[in-house]
Amino acid sequence: MLISVQALRALAAWVVVFHHFMQVFFSFEASNWVEALFSTRGQVGVDIFFVISGFVITVSTQGKRLSSPRFLIHRFIRVAPAYWLYTAITALVIVFASDVMPEYAFSVTGLLKSLLFIPAENPAGYGYYPILPVGWTLNFEMLFYLVFALSLTLGRRYRLWAVVLSIIAINTLFAHQPFLSSFYTDPIIFEFLLGVGLGVIHARRGLPEGRFWPPLAIAASLGTILLFNDPPGALRFVGWGLPSALLVIAVIGLESRIGGHRFFKAVGDWSYSTYLIHILVLWPGHYLLTQRFGLNPYPALALCVPLIALLSWLSYELVEKRLSRGLKRWLPERQPRPALAH
Repeated sequence: MLISVQALRALAAWVVVFHHFMQVFFSFEASNWVEALFSTRGQVGVDIFFVISGFVITVSTQGKRLSSPRFLIHRFIRVAPAYWLYTAITALVIVFASDVMPEYAFSVTGLLKSLLFIPAENPAGYGYYPILPVGWTLNFEMLFYLVFALSLTLGRRYRLWAVVLSIIAINTLFAHQPFLSSFYTDPIIFEFLLGVGLGVIHARRGLPEGRFWPPLAIAASLGTILLFNDPPGALRFVGWGLPSALLVIAVIGLESRIGGHRFFKAVGDWSYSTYLIHILVLWPGHYLLTQRFGLNPYPALALCVPLIALLSWLSYELVEKRLSRGLKRWLPERQPRPALAH
């Protein structure tokens, strides 16, 4: 994994953290331009995640002969255990301490569908969100993994087109049918394809590095993102998806300058846990520090941030790494061989 991409993934995770800080502590009611920025643009962290996901999956599988089942099992082991753990914790909080998360609700059906990555209306009635609401993005991730896994059954030259055509068909045709959720009609799913395209280019030719153009590209990307206030539908792909892809290209262009920093690698490694855990810190932080002890939201945030970072590190080391390694030991050993062109 490129350290520059890890750094961007960490940044995306923390942008989402501050977006949800505005939700939990202020109900998205902003009183200054910084608060307004995170209230209305903080969701872009998800768009960056999706582009990075498509990029990483493509680059990490280039030149390897992988079976579809093995690919899916590895991705499932990587994603599911931590998500299941924090979904279970969220469910327990909702059931036994509902005042801590007053906007959330629980149902057994909702829990089962959450654990199985099946999109469903949240029991609280505010949209297609699982019990742990941030998990809505993982429903898209798992579908993308499934499509990518099926493409591995084809010759290498056909895989890219198979992924592209499958995502288009799912979004425009199948998601409108009763057998698949309308959740997947959201054009945000196409942002995975931006990452796949970047991954193919990087694997074959490499993305260029530079000194001056990457900062200019970053400025252009951020400037475009700032122009759009939570853009709906296809406009999100244009206003946030394409700039997110440009942002990925730009940070890769800075790899030689930031690639040696261990801090960026570390926070990038923790970013998945940061994404899953932060809501489980912000809601109790709001309940205890602000409601019970009358602390101002920003000192409360100052206490929540290091706790989120600490728990993210522990989660990565103990849940993501150790548990994943333990589960992988149950898989039969197989050395990947170079893929043959077809």
